[in-house]
Parts: sequence; C-alpha cells; structure tokens
Amino acid sequence: MKKLYIETYGCQMNVNDSEVVFSILERAGYGRCTSIDEADVIMANTCSVRDNAEQRIWARIDAFNVHRSRRPGVLVGILGCMAERLKDELLDSGKVDIVAGPDSYRTLPSLLEAASLGTPQINVELSREETYGDIRPVRTDKNGVSAFISIMRGCNNVCSYCVVPYTRGAERSRDARTIVREACDCFAAGYREVTLLGQNVDSYRWKDVGFAELLDMVAAVSPLLRVRFATSNPQDISDDVVRTIAAHPNICRHIHLPVQSGSNRILEKMRRRYTREWYLDRVRFIRDLLPDCGLTTDVIAGFCSETLVDHKDTLDLFEEVGFDSAFMFCYSERPGTLAARKYPDDVPAAEKTRRLEEIIALQGRKSLESYRRDIGKSFEVLVEGPSKRNPAQLCGRNSANKMCVWTDSSHKAGDYVTVRVEDCTSATLLCSLE
Repeated sequence: MKKLYIETYGCQMNVNDSEVVFSILERAGYGRCTSIDEADVIMANTCSVRDNAEQRIWARIDAFNVHRSRRPGVLVGILGCMAERLKDELLDSGKVDIVAGPDSYRTLPSLLEAASLGTPQINVELSREETYGDIRPVRTDKNGVSAFISIMRGCNNVCSYCVVPYTRGAERSRDARTIVREACDCFAAGYREVTLLGQNVDSYRWKDVGFAELLDMVAAVSPLLRVRFATSNPQDISDDVVRTIAAHPNICRHIHLPVQSGSNRILEKMRRRYTREWYLDRVRFIRDLLPDCGLTTDVIAGFCSETLVDHKDTLDLFEEVGFDSAFMFCYSERPGTLAARKYPDDVPAAEKTRRLEEIIALQGRKSLESYRRDIGKSFEVLVEGPSKRNPAQLCGRNSANKMCVWTDSSHKAGDYVTVRVEDCTSATLLCSLE
C-alpha cells in the first residue's frame, strides 16, 4: 500500500476536502500517513484568499522537492484553490507532478497513475454539479469529537475582493438526505459535534429544503449532537434560521457574520450587497432572540480607496457590536478579481498595517470585556481533550464558541461537563468543574 501525506491550509472547507481526498485515494489503495518522511505521495491542499498564503505554499513546494530528490518515485501534488488559480505556473515550475482543482478529486487515482510514469498531470475543470455527497470522508480530527460536513460548494456572490468564485465555481447544494446520513454516521462513530460548511450556508437550497429546514433536520439526529455552521452572509441570514437556532438547544449559540467594513461606501465597492444599517439590524434581531449568542466576524483593513473616515466607521461598528472575536486582515489584492481589475490598491502598506493594528487593539479590548461578563456563569462544555499548555487541564468550547479550560482528571474527550467561570483572558475562560 502506497502512503499518502496531505498538508491542509486555509479554511475548514479545505480540511473537509482533504478528508474527501483521503477517502477517494483509500479506495484506490493509498494509506494515510502522518509523517512526510514515509510518504510516497506528498500533497498540499491550498488557499488563495491572501497572497501570503500562496507564498507559504511555494516555500513548502521547495521543501517537498527535497524529499522528491532524495527518494525517487515520490510524487508532489498541489490541490485546491491555488491549484485552480495558478495551474500553469505550478506545472511550469517543474516541482509539481499533479495539479488538481477542488472539483477534480475523483480523478486523482488516474492522475497519480499517469504521473508515476513521468508525465505531470493537471485537472482543474470546475463543475456545476460536483458536491462529493456520496463520499464518506476519512475523518482526521485527532480526538474524534468534532467533524466537518460540507453542505454546499462554490459561491455566487462575487464580492469584488474575493477569489473564491473563480477557484471554487458556482454555488451548488448537496442532497439534504446525504447530509443527514453523514451526521448520523458521525454520531454513531462517537462524534458529538458537527459543523455544517459552505461559503455561504444561508443560500443552501435543495428542492424544498432551505438552510433553516436543514438545521432542523440535522439537530433532530440526536440531542447529544451539537450542530455548528459556517459561514453566514449578512445579506442572506434569515429570521427563520435564527428562530430555528432558538428552537434547538443543541444548535450552538454562535454565528460567524463577516462584516468586512463598517463603511457603506466601502461595502458597496466590495459588492457586499448590504449596508451598515442592515448589518446592525441583523445583530439586534439575533441578540433579541438569542441573547447568549456568540458573535464573531471578519474585517479587511485598507481596501481600495478606504479613507480615515471609512476606517473610523469600521472602528465605530466594532464598538457598537462588541464582537467576541474577529479575524482581521490587511487587504491583499487578488489577481483576476473585480477589485484588481477596476480599483487601484492605493492605501500604502504601512497605513494598512497601522489601521489593522487599531482594529486589533480595539477588538482585544472588546473581547476581554465580553469574556469578563462571563465570570461567575456556568456553561455546558463539550470536552475536546487536554489543554495544550497544561496536560492536567481539559479544554472545550461552550455553545457560544468560547474556549474554556479547567483542571480535571475524571473526564475525557467527547464528554459533556458543566464548568463555572472563575477568571478569563481575552481568548479563554478559566473555569472550575461544577
């Protein structure tokens, strides 16, 4: 049996895609290995959202080729979004044997067979039908507690800064029955949490099943199965989705709602299709129905033509919402996007960094305020395993997606426990076992 090693970069969808690849190649006689030194096939499942993600992959390709030169017969493959975007450059580099886009993983066995004969192989054809709905992924979660389930692929929003529609294609939703079956399989295998994945889960639609109905179906698998989802688009998250969350205790009270900017002018330029006012109204509705709901977001600093006034609008929105945490980045121009074609990347790098640091400092303060409000409260937590910093402690997240740590020698990964918050940092609740 040949051994397959995959490094996964980027979003949760890529983690799930790697699990799909392991499943497809397992059927073809490849066994998963966790050491690159043992691998006959070395692959990277890649991200193209930002330039630094791609630069990191180029560095890894050089490292892969050290193994390739030392061990004749080792094949190097690049999968995912970077494969789709930079197909020709990757193949022309002479350092890669296989280039496979996100919709071509079923062809990997034949690509590998052909590449083993000395001819580099490529398949980056995008599909309007492929969902891998019939593939049972080979789960890679070390603790066997949380599993990712892809419910749809692609994106139709075409935000002006985003490369995803070009690397993952048009939206298509998976048969709801296969999603529920996969959730049942996960629960039967001992998993106690599933995260439903899509570039925009709120636009999920299979026949007469929308995302609210799908949430209801998956939550009904078992009251002991937690259900999470990512990612929501502010323009699409419906009242029905929020009401469905409120109706099921096992649907986690956490919504990741990327805002990207607090300026209406910049939001329009980003093609986000909502306004600051719409976003704040969604936040109010969520908090009215789910007062304990965790809210997190994404934001881009220094988008094309962003002024100090636009930047202040973003800071003011962060102050008003009070997110629990945020993913915060400088704008990175992506070739081929509308923004790259139409708008000059005219905010100097140093100024982008300065604005990002302001957002980070503000969010750090708001995160600490949010976590401090939980001191004295009790939460049910799903144990994920030992704490990285202290093996005498366990860690796990509460429903609002806040990480908790506590001293415990009587429970294990997959158990539900109740903890009381004694103290906190801006990213962790420090607890005791109740």
